[in-house]
Amino acid sequence: QVRLVESGGGLVQAGDSLRLSCTASGRTYSPFAMGWFRRAPGKVREYVSATSITGGYTWTADSVKGRFDISRDNASDTVFLQMNDLRTEDTAVYICAARRGNPSNRDREYEYWAQGTQVTVSS
Repeated sequence: QVRLVESGGGLVQAGDSLRLSCTASGRTYSPFAMGWFRRAPGKVREYVSATSITGGYTWTADSVKGRFDISRDNASDTVFLQMNDLRTEDTAVYICAARRGNPSNRDREYEYWAQGTQVTVSS
């Protein structure tokens, strides 16, 4: 079993930056690809970004490309989402997830999920 715990959400103004963290505990000796998703009010869960087991390969949704950056530190079992130039439409609950094997943009392919952290961007 793997437990994922996030931190770093909050209330910011448009144009600000935030960095989210997601730390894994439990069976972390197993290599996991990591992903970030978000769920805005009244909308379905949306893929944001993902990284491979080593962090050597990353993918980012077009909606946040150039503004968001995913990275990971395997020594601390932590994945990060650096969010720059935040917009009001980025307001959502951000959720990290883990899966064995290659990263994916399909949420149903992820095995473990964090609780989510709220990010609110005001104009």
